[in-house]
Order: sequence, then structure tokens, then C-alpha cells
Amino acid sequence: MNTLSKFKWFWAWQDEKEEAWLAEMAKNGYHLDSIGLPGQYIFHRGEPGNFVYRLDFQGLKAKDRDSYYQLFADAGWEHVGDLGGWVYFRHLVNGDEIPEIYSDLESKMGKYHRVMSYLIIFLPIMIIMMPRVADVELFGPFRGILGLLSASLLLLYSFAIIQLFRRISRLRKKGI
Repeated sequence: MNTLSKFKWFWAWQDEKEEAWLAEMAKNGYHLDSIGLPGQYIFHRGEPGNFVYRLDFQGLKAKDRDSYYQLFADAGWEHVGDLGGWVYFRHLVNGDEIPEIYSDLESKMGKYHRVMSYLIIFLPIMIIMMPRVADVELFGPFRGILGLLSASLLLLYSFAIIQLFRRISRLRKKGI
């Protein structure tokens, strides 16, 4: 078996956990090839390797992507894939030094600010659309189910924003 497809879910604030899992997969000889739908990872079988994976979140325009990728390539990072603003990089670890894509906490916090900004932009749309969902002409239980799903999605969305805010706060405390 040369390829392996795995489904594993990570939230936006769990990027370090996702990076550690990808590194562990590489140590077992499964190297990330691509990211499909959210949570779907495609690996190819190869020699076990000591790779570090790092994720960045960017809302890049097409014209800026090449220079962004080249910046990382010049620093020894291999671009593995993209998914919904998330950019996946890997780097072979030589010795004890573990490479990082951010040289300071402010830059790392900036990643979480970008994710949070992205979510906050769509929050008013969700809040405005929720009452409209309840007005949909559906009969009986379908109307209640649709309302419950909408409320659950809004709660999950709010929870994600809070978790990202907490992540930024923890990083800020590290910097003091």
C-alpha cells in the first residue's frame, strides 16, 4: 500500500497538536501528500523520517502566493498543501534544532488573529440569518431541527472564537 487516506479532526486552535500528529506519521513512514476535505489527509508510504510540520493561516491573493511560498522554500521549508486558508509546510530535522516558521511570539499570535478575524467577519451574517431560518416554511419537526442546527452552529462558531482568543492570551503571557 503506497498511499493512505486518514480522517482526523483538529480545530483551528489545535494546530500544534495537528503538527505533532503529522510529524509522528512521518516517523512511521507516512508522509503527507495532500489535504482533502477538512479532516482528510492523504499520505504516501516512504522511509521513516524526522520531519517537522508547521501550519500557517493566510488569506493570500493568487498573485502573492508564489512569493510567499518562495520565502519559505528559501528557508528550507517544503510546501505540502493548502486548505481553506491554512498552509502546510514540512522541514527535515537535522540534529537537535527544531525549525520554526515564526521567529517571535507576535508573529505566531498574528496567525491566530487572522483566523479569528476570518471567523468574526462571518459571525454577523450567521446572526442575521438565524431568525430567517426559523421563518422558513417547513412543517413540524423539520423546522425545529433546522433551528436547532443553526443554534448549534452559532454556539460552535462562538466557542471557536473564544478558544482562539484564549490561545492568543496564553501566547501573550509566555512573552511577558
